[in-house]
Amino acid sequence: MFQQFKNIDTAFRHIRSFSVAFLLVTLALNAYLIYRTTVVLQAGRQKVYLLANGKLLDAVAVDRADYIAVEIRDHVKMFHQYFYSLEPDEKVNEKHITAACYLADSSAAYEYKNLSDNGYYSRILEGNISQQVEDPDSIKVDVDHLPFTFLYYGKLRIVRPTSILTRSLITTGTIRHTTISDNNPHGFLIEHWKVLDNRDLTLEKR
Repeated sequence: MFQQFKNIDTAFRHIRSFSVAFLLVTLALNAYLIYRTTVVLQAGRQKVYLLANGKLLDAVAVDRADYIAVEIRDHVKMFHQYFYSLEPDEKVNEKHITAACYLADSSAAYEYKNLSDNGYYSRILEGNISQQVEDPDSIKVDVDHLPFTFLYYGKLRIVRPTSILTRSLITTGTIRHTTISDNNPHGFLIEHWKVLDNRDLTLEKR
């Protein structure tokens, strides 16, 4: 009889050891799964879709910390294209200026008012002038310090009935995060925008 009790006790200890081991393995597996899920979720929050030419073309998930400078450069480039692309068509110019003002603060509106008060847009219409923004020479962005800053180096091509004038265009400003929208696909806002240089470079006859 004692041998029978001994066998039962031994069997009970084996079952208890197995149960404890199974419980520990289950807890360890659950802890690992929770850890991996947390890592994946955190990595997902750091991913954004990179915009190409203001549109989601073949969107690829990228690390925002690595590509934020690329996004800022595209935002700045888009702003200057809207603000300075002018035609002898009042409606087209209003559409471009409105689009530009969604991407910047009141400093852009102030520059527009200054140009308007000086008759710049009236001369575009009256002289049948087309003004185009050439691809920028460079857009330097500092994302190591807040607020982010940029320095835009580009040129304007002003086509008149009898000549083509090329002007330098150097501007600077700061960048602030804002809400992403259809009018502001990058979710940035240019602040304290200033034109540093806009002098004539070359004049060609047509």
